[in-house]
Amino acid sequence: MVSRKTCNRQNNGKMSRQPPQNNPKTIQTTLRTIQKTSNTPPTIGQNLGRPKKQIPQQTIENIKQTYQKYQLNAVYLKKIIYAQQKITISQGTIHKVLLNLKYAHHQPSKQKRRAPWIRYERKHSLSLIHTDWHYCANGKYLCTMLDDSSRKIIAAGEFEAETTENALIVLKKAQKECRKWYLIKAVLTDHGTQFFC
Repeated sequence: MVSRKTCNRQNNGKMSRQPPQNNPKTIQTTLRTIQKTSNTPPTIGQNLGRPKKQIPQQTIENIKQTYQKYQLNAVYLKKIIYAQQKITISQGTIHKVLLNLKYAHHQPSKQKRRAPWIRYERKHSLSLIHTDWHYCANGKYLCTMLDDSSRKIIAAGEFEAETTENALIVLKKAQKECRKWYLIKAVLTDHGTQFFC
């Protein structure tokens, strides 16, 4: 929602009218007008997310003194500070302070992803189909067949109950749909009673 402060800030305190509350079209129009009339282009991708909190100087001194006394990493410093002073400081905050004080350094080997994230496992379409049941807000159950390679929904069905018969209906529908291109080689399911005896 566009506030009076935003409009006043953009128009040097001069505002012709306040946009009505909860009207997205008027708010979009107001924002479009502000962007057209302002001399500077809007900043995209800046000041996103939660604002960073400043670490209090007393906390920094506390971490510095504890490190100089024990010479341990952030995991153990957190435990020592809590045991001695009953102050809870997050491990990330302690590590940031240690990095700023040059008591710790970045370890690139620990910053990389442990297991590579693979978006699509299979190389060819219809070599693997995922299937599962989902409970919908309307009180019915949805069964979908999803291709692993292309992420296309091959077939889906909405039913009153999660049964083996309903899962077979959707599977036959998927086979019929894919028969013109290729046969489905494998189906991956969870260990639900609808899929296993």
